[in-house]
Amino acid sequence: MSELCRIPVDKLRWSCDPDLFDFETTAELPDFTGAIGQMRALRSIDFGLGVDGPGFNLYISGETGTGRTTTIANILKKRAQSEPQPNDWVYVNNFKDANSAISLDLPAGKGCELAADMKKLIEAFRKDIPKALESNEYTSRRAELLENYQSTTNNLFQELEKKAETLSFSLQRTVSGLVIVPQKAGRNYTQEEYDALTDKKRLKLEKQGKELTERLNDVLNQVREQDKITKDALAEADRALGMSCLGHRLDPLREKYAEREKVIAYLDSVQEDIVNTLDDFKPQSTQPQIPGIKMPRQEPSFERYQINVLVNNKDTDGAPVVFESNPTYNNLFGRIEHVVQYGGMAVTDFTMISAGALHRANGGYLVIDAREVLINPFVWDSLKRCIRNNEIRIDDVLEQYRFMTMVSLKPEPVQMRAKIVLIGTPDIYYLLFHLDPDYRKFFKVKAEFDRRIARTPEILHDYSLFVASHCRSEGLLPFHKSGVAALMEHAARMADDQDKLSSQFMELSDLIREISFWASKAGRTIINDDDVRTAIGENLYRINRIEERMQELYEDGTIMVDTSGAVAGQINGLSVIGLGDHTFGRPTRITATVYAGQAGMVNIEREVKLSGPIHDKGVLILTGYLGGTFAADRPLSLSASICFEQSYDGIEGDSASSTELYALLSALSGVAIKQGIAVTGSVNQRGKVQAIGGVNYKIEGFFAVCRAQGLTGEQGVMIPKSNERHLMLHEEVIQAVQTGQFHIWSVETIEQGIEILTGTEAGQRGKNGKYPKGTVYQLVDARLQDMADRLKEQKEKPKPKKRPASKKA
Repeated sequence: MSELCRIPVDKLRWSCDPDLFDFETTAELPDFTGAIGQMRALRSIDFGLGVDGPGFNLYISGETGTGRTTTIANILKKRAQSEPQPNDWVYVNNFKDANSAISLDLPAGKGCELAADMKKLIEAFRKDIPKALESNEYTSRRAELLENYQSTTNNLFQELEKKAETLSFSLQRTVSGLVIVPQKAGRNYTQEEYDALTDKKRLKLEKQGKELTERLNDVLNQVREQDKITKDALAEADRALGMSCLGHRLDPLREKYAEREKVIAYLDSVQEDIVNTLDDFKPQSTQPQIPGIKMPRQEPSFERYQINVLVNNKDTDGAPVVFESNPTYNNLFGRIEHVVQYGGMAVTDFTMISAGALHRANGGYLVIDAREVLINPFVWDSLKRCIRNNEIRIDDVLEQYRFMTMVSLKPEPVQMRAKIVLIGTPDIYYLLFHLDPDYRKFFKVKAEFDRRIARTPEILHDYSLFVASHCRSEGLLPFHKSGVAALMEHAARMADDQDKLSSQFMELSDLIREISFWASKAGRTIINDDDVRTAIGENLYRINRIEERMQELYEDGTIMVDTSGAVAGQINGLSVIGLGDHTFGRPTRITATVYAGQAGMVNIEREVKLSGPIHDKGVLILTGYLGGTFAADRPLSLSASICFEQSYDGIEGDSASSTELYALLSALSGVAIKQGIAVTGSVNQRGKVQAIGGVNYKIEGFFAVCRAQGLTGEQGVMIPKSNERHLMLHEEVIQAVQTGQFHIWSVETIEQGIEILTGTEAGQRGKNGKYPKGTVYQLVDARLQDMADRLKEQKEKPKPKKRPASKKA
């Protein structure tokens, strides 16, 4: 059985033949811009970018370093070039609402043209209007209107004064206004003279004064009416002047932007505002200055006529592709800036509105990291709101948290038409999918990148092109085909599969840089397979300090592991230790003891809460296997304890369940287990050995301990049959196997494994229900029967009667 289960050397590792490549060095190869493998992801991306419907945004799922960002960048860059340029977006002043701003969209490049046109227009107005205000025609018309007003009011007051004089009254101006005062001999009555008048004379004066006062009120009403008419006439004159200055300059702009209704409406608003504020265009008088204090000069501002070009797509080649590496709220949705003026007051206007990544990506594609979106406050909810409403709104998100509400600018939202691409890990994808109902509506397309890809001739060729492109782009040494072959073997080891290659291109890119460094240091101009192995070894040496310290504990006997001899109820199990940047395997002694009783299987790690649920499940499976194999016709009566010796940390996983079962069978049968063989593999209730992870680390970990204690030619590791394809062992292990100093066995059942470990057949139950004498299972069955009989005798044995208690005198 041992020879039948031994794995041949050629199956311990996939070796890449350099002759598979049709080049000598990668310098001969062209650049590679596509994606290696990942056909599922590429088809999903093509679908997501092609379908035009609400919510068909993409989530690029995959582990970091699998080429997600590079792949989507290359695809979008190529796709965007064939798509039309999106419109420009500008913000202009809202002359009807100072707290708002109007958004306008124009064809690509027209936003800056409109800004330049408006700048020229206002500069022209600032020259034309003052000249027109000083023209003879305007001054004559204005003087005529004022003269008519003055003449009309003078005539009204002269007629009233003449009427008053005929009745011995006078029109006088006082602090409270114009009044009618009675007179005597050209002067006002004194109080004594007025009191001396007869009642008849006084009543007459009062009657005449009342009539004149009413006449005065009529005159004042006529004057006010005339004043209004004159002001309207002056305003009409100013308006006519303004229209004469504006018309011939605004009409070309109206023709130029005739297809944009909102632009035409804006130009009409500009015209109306200029006409109503002609005084701003007049020369301003110098204000008096306070001695010793320099006051800011107050001049009319013409910023309200400026154009704030929010997005300029003039130089964009096709649709925009925006990668926002820091998607904060302001970076994504834009911001409204403020300026602190004289006196400490912060002010803002529409010219201080800045675009965000969504504005720049409008009409194209926006690529952002899912994790960054979730950790930045307000971003995720605001992004969903943008997608739901198809508009980009710039809000003051802190407004709801202030103690007092402040008046702020609220720009008109910009219509959004962009494809959003989130890049994240599978964990974030499933987190959003299950916890956020809106996520399924707004990100309907998932493109999943795999960390492993099938090893095919086409994939090997693409890998070679990737290496060539990477070396050329970063100025690294080219690879000889033997170096590429060695790199492919390392990619297969990273994938833990002889038929797969790793797609962790970030790690591979770093390794290529390291290989080039060590090759340059060795004075080479072309990288070969030795340089690849040197770089891998140097990388391992930088991070395996803890592994070496643990190896020292095995060598000095601090951690007890036997690699020779045979012991019943004791076996070497294998485990994997992960430290983040480094993973390695190490053996652990597992012991099992059995004794009469009905306690069942006692997992010491479980009792002290050092084991996880999967490990506990594996231990419980042992009871199922023992019951199904040995307790078909009787109860399973035993007490057993299983322990990972010198294990002080948590244990998880079921990869040691078969190992524990072997130790238990050895303890029950009394047949010793060879200590030079370490075991890994999980088991089901029917005794089938199942695949586990980290098989290469486990084998190499036990090999290191055996080598330190001395290779005897009897040592080795037993693994599940289904793990054979995962073997990508180091060269030193393969050399030891080739020379017969170390062995690798693979088994499919517990029966095969126990025979290799003990050198004794497991045995099969015959037609009489008995196992062949001398086999492991016959010994186990006999031991279980013996314990069951003893337990039965103990139960049937009469209990001693209790003696009556003696009475004390």
